[in-house]
Amino acid sequence: VQLVESGGGLVQPGGSLRLSCATSGFTFNHYWMYWVRQAPGKGLEWVAEINVGSTSRRYADSVKGRFTVSRDNAKNTLYLEMSNLTPEDTALYYCARDSKGTLRGQGTLVTVSL
Repeated sequence: VQLVESGGGLVQPGGSLRLSCATSGFTFNHYWMYWVRQAPGKGLEWVAEINVGSTSRRYADSVKGRFTVSRDNAKNTLYLEMSNLTPEDTALYYCARDSKGTLRGQGTLVTVSL
């Protein structure tokens, strides 16, 4: 199983980023998928989830209305569109195959700063 995140970077407050997660080694369209994050000095935080058919999406209250999770089952890829970013969104972002992030990629760093 491989999960490879990309798209992180340095962005100013109020800015936007799109994260991607390329997956392989398992049947992507059989699994709910998740984004979790870890801010500096803190534990893993569940951010968003999406079901197989993209008909159910849920978000943490802290990102609701600003983040959008999506997936492309043909490409075995998960996405996270992030807008109106704040410094509190600074974290290492992981895609995961479970809500606790037990099976996750190496992460992509998002830094929100002036």
